[in-house]
Amino acid sequence: MAVLVYLVLLLALAGHSSAATYCLCKDGLSDAALQKSLDYACGAGADCTPILQNGACYQPNSVKDHCNYAVNSYFQKKGQAVGSCDFSGTATTSANPPSSVASGCVYPTRYPLFCFSPSEEKFLTIKA
Repeated sequence: MAVLVYLVLLLALAGHSSAATYCLCKDGLSDAALQKSLDYACGAGADCTPILQNGACYQPNSVKDHCNYAVNSYFQKKGQAVGSCDFSGTATTSANPPSSVASGCVYPTRYPLFCFSPSEEKFLTIKA
């Protein structure tokens, strides 16, 4: 059984790069354009809880910083799929996280697609 679990995990990790890829809002855009991307990402499945007031990523409290977190969360939840970091041209991919991240704020670099439950001996699918 352990060999089977090892092989499945190995296959799941095959093809994944160890380098992180982030989706970030572009510089030089209006707050209105960034807010539109932020609203779309949060409404379409991004985990925006950390950017709510008193959340770990609420500070710095700016539309740009909140947009960065939201579009990145959306991008990661979509498995970094091609086209999932465009937001009508307001976002782009980056090898680096944003420079203005508050202490305690963690930008996800991917979300798990599945997990193994040893007690039930089956895989549980986590929908993105």
